[in-house]
Amino acid sequence: MRTRYRRLVFLTWFFTLDLIMFGAFVRLTDSGLGCPDWPGCYGKASPFGASEHIANAMEQQPFGPVSTSKAWIEMIHRYWGSLLGLMIIAIVYMAWRYRRELGRSPMLATTTLVAVCLQGAFGAWTVTHKLMPLVVTTHLVLGMLLLGMMTWLAAREKPHAGIAARARKWQPWMALGFVILIVQLFLGGWVSTNYAALACMDFPTCHGAWVPEMDYQGGYSLVRALGELPTGEIISQEALTAIHWTHRNFAFFVFVFLFVLALVARRESGLRGPAHLLIGLLIVQVLTGLTTIFFQWPLLIAVLHTGGAAGLTIACVTLLVRMSRGGKGSFLPL
Repeated sequence: MRTRYRRLVFLTWFFTLDLIMFGAFVRLTDSGLGCPDWPGCYGKASPFGASEHIANAMEQQPFGPVSTSKAWIEMIHRYWGSLLGLMIIAIVYMAWRYRRELGRSPMLATTTLVAVCLQGAFGAWTVTHKLMPLVVTTHLVLGMLLLGMMTWLAAREKPHAGIAARARKWQPWMALGFVILIVQLFLGGWVSTNYAALACMDFPTCHGAWVPEMDYQGGYSLVRALGELPTGEIISQEALTAIHWTHRNFAFFVFVFLFVLALVARRESGLRGPAHLLIGLLIVQVLTGLTTIFFQWPLLIAVLHTGGAAGLTIACVTLLVRMSRGGKGSFLPL
């Protein structure tokens, strides 16, 4: 039973990572409103049944948010999310049913189920609120936190080299690093959902200045529609510049903080694998971020940038879980 449970946990973890990557593809191809209702597509179970409605929408707006390809991209994302929810329900069932055999509390699995339900709700609100930036960004951050929970479930199922007791003293710093990463994920999501990735086309300066003209009040006004200010006016270039510039510069702080932590963690054999992963992904994130600017946001690189953020989440959570076991055995029965 333990083997079946582990296989299910690792498969679900893999599906969660893939769904985040595909969610980035949905967002970057402007497919979020490919089916403008929820949970179906014009009230149908698939775009096949909604073909007439899709054709009418395309006739009215040939370059609008609805098309056959976008409808399928959006619905595949929803199907995938539904399957993930069913898999997490199965994990929760097994975690409670066989909690004695598994030797651990089922509360983490149960919390993960709550998280995926909340994530589903935000997925629905993303459509009903017409891609409102705050809703879409929260949907992205919750997806990363869900991946973190699944990583926690998976990490305690994987054996590793013993961790010395001294490693526990690094845990608060790693926790702080994870919080800083989440802040950066929100800033990155805010860039993406406001379409501010190309607000600064030069580097390291922005519009030829180290500190360009920016509108922080407009850029970080949270409750507003896509492309608008709370007053209903079109969002300004200065506001988009503030969004981009903040994410770009905070990234360097995140890079240094996590890079130093990874260098410290790699001294411990049981932490070396995720520490090396963290170092590699930090470098890749910088490269993909710069490539996004220089090559004007190519789709593949932009999706990989989101994947890198997911990878950073995995590495940080794995390090946190292992550090919490400092001075204990190689299995994680948390």
